[in-house]
Amino acid sequence: MDEYDLISIGTGSAMSIVTQALRDKPDLDVAVIENKAAGGICLTRGCIPSKMLLYPAEVVNHINEADRFGIDAEINSIDFKQIMDRMREHVRPESEQIRKNLEKSDDLDFYHENAKFIDDYTLKVGKKTIKGDKIILGIGSRISKPAIDNLEKVGYLTSETLLDLEELPESVIVIGGGYIAAEYGYFLSMMGSDVTIVGRNPQFVPSEEENVSNVLQKKLSKYMDIHTGFEVEKVGKKGNKKAVIAENADGEKRKVKASEILLAAGRRSNADILEPHKSGIKTDEKGWIKVNGSLETTKSDIWALGDATGEHMFKHVANYEAEVVYENAFGEGVREVDYHAVPHAVFTHPQVASVGMKEKEARQNHEVLIGYYPFENTAKGSAMDIEDYFVKVIVEESTYRILGAHIVGPHASILIQEIIDLMNTPNQNMTPIFKGMHIHPSLSEVVERAFSNLHSHDHESHSHEHDEHE
Repeated sequence: MDEYDLISIGTGSAMSIVTQALRDKPDLDVAVIENKAAGGICLTRGCIPSKMLLYPAEVVNHINEADRFGIDAEINSIDFKQIMDRMREHVRPESEQIRKNLEKSDDLDFYHENAKFIDDYTLKVGKKTIKGDKIILGIGSRISKPAIDNLEKVGYLTSETLLDLEELPESVIVIGGGYIAAEYGYFLSMMGSDVTIVGRNPQFVPSEEENVSNVLQKKLSKYMDIHTGFEVEKVGKKGNKKAVIAENADGEKRKVKASEILLAAGRRSNADILEPHKSGIKTDEKGWIKVNGSLETTKSDIWALGDATGEHMFKHVANYEAEVVYENAFGEGVREVDYHAVPHAVFTHPQVASVGMKEKEARQNHEVLIGYYPFENTAKGSAMDIEDYFVKVIVEESTYRILGAHIVGPHASILIQEIIDLMNTPNQNMTPIFKGMHIHPSLSEVVERAFSNLHSHDHESHSHEHDEHE
């Protein structure tokens, strides 16, 4: 049995822990384990490939809407295979290079194998048994497959297998109503597919504020059909068409046909593959690894981060958690995670970006002020001929501490950053928004004006009190 000072399972964000550990302590005996393509979910089958597909969709959308500005432009053709190949030619070589570097490294042992615990701190990796003093679980997650009658027999795409497509499906039914369904539904629609989204939750993209989701659904419905509150019961196939039969809470049934089905119904834990209980590591009722505030599992000197905990499944969060784990594994003292300002974005048209609390959550423990301002009431928003988009901010009334922000509209993922940064200052106060000059006319003014328009309740009509188009 080989023994190591550190074993890291997963080659995503956990690799930064390995890199830093070897830099600070070059004599460490280190093992790295990966059972899929090297580089982690974000690089190989998540955020990087999806955003490389979504940018061409954005270009298509801009061209399609050019006539609003007196520009006569048309798209003669879309080379779907070229778009897919461009994505693959970026992702696959980078993943391969990571794998080769790990295999050739003199600083660690790389196991490109499945692993599972067989005893305390002890793993079976392929045919070998290894043991580690410290273990990092960066094990990611996998696609959740709901129990839908006939699904396996009929066949379906996932957010992973979609990346291997060579030809664009003529029509697609997306099962799921979250951000993955929204992003890939938007991409396929812009490429030319006839897209239908069927989501079980009554709210489209339920992780967002309700008024944000409402705008997103309204805008995306121009490009696709969206059915919310419908549970898919079964699927079928006749000839070259697949059918989805779904029912809502009122007993209304809907049948949708398409040439392909895309399953986008969430993620599930990988912990069952690892059998962590054999090393005293507990999981919750859904199978996610349990951790404390310092990201240590129920077994000392074993930490989990990223998707493994099921908490905040974003690459930027995993990168942050890797810093925390490193300090706790190799530093002095204990550092706990702080999730008060976790941001995320949905890269559709329009974009959505959010950070911190939603209004309902904030009101549970705080007296709050709500700021709301529409893009269209700024000079730049008017120039862009946009409507319905807005910034909503949530502020603690007594301290002006920023509790949350929600944006739906162009460049939302960029506009929200100044709010994120302020939420990570000592006082988390909104005052610097007003001390910093905002370029006029620019979209950033919509953020400033949302904070200038605070009220005790979310009343969208307040947004018209300070219209400025100068």
